[in-house]
Amino acid sequence: MTHGSRVAARRSWSEVVSESGGLPVDKDSVAQRLAPGPESGTVPAPRASGPLLPRQRADEVLAQLGTSRRGLAAAEAERRRQLHGPNELPQPRRKGLWRRFFAQFTDLFAIVLIVASALTFVAYALQEPRDVGNLQLAFAILGVVVLNAVIGFVQEYSAERTAQSLQAMVPHTCRVLRDGERMELPTSALVSGDLVVLEAGDAVPADCRVVEGHGLTVNNASLTGESVAVGRVEEPTTAATVLDSRNCVFMGTTAVSGSGKAVVFAIGADTEFGRIYRLTQEAPQQQTPLQQQVASMARRVAVLAVAIGLLVLAVRLQSGQPLVSTFVFALGVMVALVPEGLPATLSVSLAIGVRRMARRQALVKKLLAVEALGSTTVICTDKTGTLTQAEMTVTRLWSGGSWHEVSGVGYAPVGAVTDPESVRDLLRVGVLCSDARLLAPDEQADWRVLGDTTEGAILVAAAKAGLDPATERAAAPRIAEFPFDPVRKLMSTVHRTPEGDVVCAKGAPQELLARCTHLLLDGASRPLTDELRARVTEANDTMAAQGLRVLAAALRPVTSAPGDSAEAESGLTLLGLIGMFDPPRPEVSAAVEACRKAGIRIVMVTGDHPLTAEAVARRVGIVTGAAPTVVTGTRLGEMNPEELDAVLAAPGELLLCRVSPEHKMRVVAAFQKRGEVVAVTGDGANDAPALKHADIGVSMGAGGTDVAREASVMVLLDDSFASITAAVELGRSVYRNIGKFLTYLFSHNIAELTPILAATFVGFPLVPLSAVQILAIDLGSDVLPALALGAEPPEPDTMERPPRGRRERLFSAALVRRFLFLGFVQSIGVCTVFFWQVHSAGIPYADFTADTPAYRKAITLTQAAIVVSQFFNALAVRTDRESVFRVGLFSNPRLLAAGCFGIALMAAISYAPPLQAVFNTAPISATDWAVLTGFGVLLLAAEETRKAWLRRTPPHQPERKQP
Repeated sequence: MTHGSRVAARRSWSEVVSESGGLPVDKDSVAQRLAPGPESGTVPAPRASGPLLPRQRADEVLAQLGTSRRGLAAAEAERRRQLHGPNELPQPRRKGLWRRFFAQFTDLFAIVLIVASALTFVAYALQEPRDVGNLQLAFAILGVVVLNAVIGFVQEYSAERTAQSLQAMVPHTCRVLRDGERMELPTSALVSGDLVVLEAGDAVPADCRVVEGHGLTVNNASLTGESVAVGRVEEPTTAATVLDSRNCVFMGTTAVSGSGKAVVFAIGADTEFGRIYRLTQEAPQQQTPLQQQVASMARRVAVLAVAIGLLVLAVRLQSGQPLVSTFVFALGVMVALVPEGLPATLSVSLAIGVRRMARRQALVKKLLAVEALGSTTVICTDKTGTLTQAEMTVTRLWSGGSWHEVSGVGYAPVGAVTDPESVRDLLRVGVLCSDARLLAPDEQADWRVLGDTTEGAILVAAAKAGLDPATERAAAPRIAEFPFDPVRKLMSTVHRTPEGDVVCAKGAPQELLARCTHLLLDGASRPLTDELRARVTEANDTMAAQGLRVLAAALRPVTSAPGDSAEAESGLTLLGLIGMFDPPRPEVSAAVEACRKAGIRIVMVTGDHPLTAEAVARRVGIVTGAAPTVVTGTRLGEMNPEELDAVLAAPGELLLCRVSPEHKMRVVAAFQKRGEVVAVTGDGANDAPALKHADIGVSMGAGGTDVAREASVMVLLDDSFASITAAVELGRSVYRNIGKFLTYLFSHNIAELTPILAATFVGFPLVPLSAVQILAIDLGSDVLPALALGAEPPEPDTMERPPRGRRERLFSAALVRRFLFLGFVQSIGVCTVFFWQVHSAGIPYADFTADTPAYRKAITLTQAAIVVSQFFNALAVRTDRESVFRVGLFSNPRLLAAGCFGIALMAAISYAPPLQAVFNTAPISATDWAVLTGFGVLLLAAEETRKAWLRRTPPHQPERKQP
């Protein structure tokens, strides 16, 4: 039997609540609904202005906007979209490409090199006779600056385009009525006159006039700065401005609680938010902590380079060296210390990390998240949709004192209910007291739910019991509602039936049971005694222990419209319990185990029953012990800060159940006070405070609300916990890769500086490595390997190390020790080949000139020694502790290609006559290459020995702040 053809014989509501003590029903007790407005036609969509719309009645507003309570017709909506354009904010005015390109020259390293180039031009102009080499040097330095600017500009532009395309992967949708049908559309498709359906957690997609509201409250903080939710009404108001009107909602604000319908009167740039957006779109972007650390490091390196350059200049001038040659010598010292490729390399590494995370279904909205992910110590995860598949299926019902099994899985209404007649009243209330819709399969998707998945599961169970949700809703239209909120954990609706008006309620069993006075048992309504309450509680616990999520449903007749939820949700008759199962995602168990190995603590924070939460936690591996610590929201609310800290500090597994948004945020703040770096997952509007407060707020891209996505810094496109683990691994990898190329850059900068300083102090009159040679090294065999290191995949033991400490800096003591060690080993080889060549010539130092063949070969060997050792250095720094031979020497082909390019360029500088003239170099022999390769192998062996020693000790445990 198909879903649409099942229409069950109905019992009257008076029979359901017989003997319940219900009062006589007054059919006219609830105010008549407003008459429908005119149908949509060809009326143009006017633009609202001033306080006109707020002062009109809802029907007048609908008429003025050429729409009705059924919404626009599809053809009319398309006509208006063609006329007024999409509901989109204008693209921000960006700086022109040329301005953005020239902005690359404001980098501190670029400024230092530009000044150095200018001074070299001055030296060339003042020198007699003029040395063309100085002119070549000045142009070479400028060339480095320009090339670096090009690389930085291209990467910045590429990252910007990537970010835009990734943001488009997260759909921004809204629910509207068109032709009387509720549907989900992209917010960009909205037009003036559309009737928008708003529920708690929705972002308001345009400026709208409320025409129907049920406890609707909105947070206008984005417009007014006031974070307190304010109620919205449908009645006319006399406010001076539209923004002050309590019957209007605005783009960029969020629905906090309740529900309602509102008609669109302004879209895109015409909205209040669009007006503010135009004023703020040029606001400067703040630097992340990582960028600030790099900027601080750049300042220190620049100051150090200038200081050492001036020191060398002073020492050589005192020894009687000529001013110009001494200046060029000191300039080489300064250029040797400046890592020209660092800015471009950093941006490339971060961009690669963002793209890799996107491929692993994690959309990073801020670079800060990339940095913070690597140091996550605690993940506070919710259950439904993150650990589970968010595809609820009703499997058991408790009604009339007996159990009923439900077969079938998923949202396809295929299956059966044992003794369906006995549970139809229970499921009918579940259908009426819900806002979800069950959508039939189409070309794009199978059976699916529009709205809350829990409510969708009830609709499917009702269909299996022979009820048609559409027929039931038509027979008992809703005339009022009191939406669900996370504090009272209930939802109730008022319906008009042929027998009278009734209140239907559903929600958490314990909360609903406390508001019930009767129980439907064996077909009759009986007063709820302590014994019967215990029986209901036992049935609830039985379901929860099986890992089922349990909802209760209740009913009562009314003679007048309840004034508030407290009045509506009292004196109820409990109809039964609905148990549903949301199976865990198959990939979550492995992800949880990976987090354990990585030293990350997982705490489940859920609104579900403790037994349900524990059952799911055991299935996915969050709970493995016999007695986890389970704390309910009630107990959390009674704890003082010291007691809460003691609970969080206690070893073992922790589950927080039946928690409210305030509890969740309090737990996050308490963890942070202990020095933890906290990631929080959430999908609802009630999760937004905790997401905002967390170090890393992680929202759901597929099933989450717009509010949660806006409050988070990372969006899981597949809603899976496993994607968090993958993102943590990639975050750690990105941070470590930055450290790797910093080690690589600064270690060979030391190797460039050491022979120059050694020549100064032994009195050698010429520079062992010219500034032009240094620039060739930094561009030809420096930038490309550093870029390849930035793309290094995660090491095998990345998720087996403890998280880095919150206070750990990028330029840490360990990183400095490592590049000093590698720089020292490289320097030994570089100085050895230079002074060995100078000494083997048998010429006194004072007799050496720039044209001496031995000198030309010596500086060629110096440059080649640095280039060859860089190749082995790049291999050595690929891993922090693990042997590079374990990850594979050839597992990063980009790095090998970059190293080979550097060596090939060095060979061209040594053998090509035009380049020999520019760099003053000479050919080197095969024996020389063999010696240089031997020094490179020794460097790799030294680093492998150091890492082997490190592996004998456990990884450093980060210090955490104690309360």
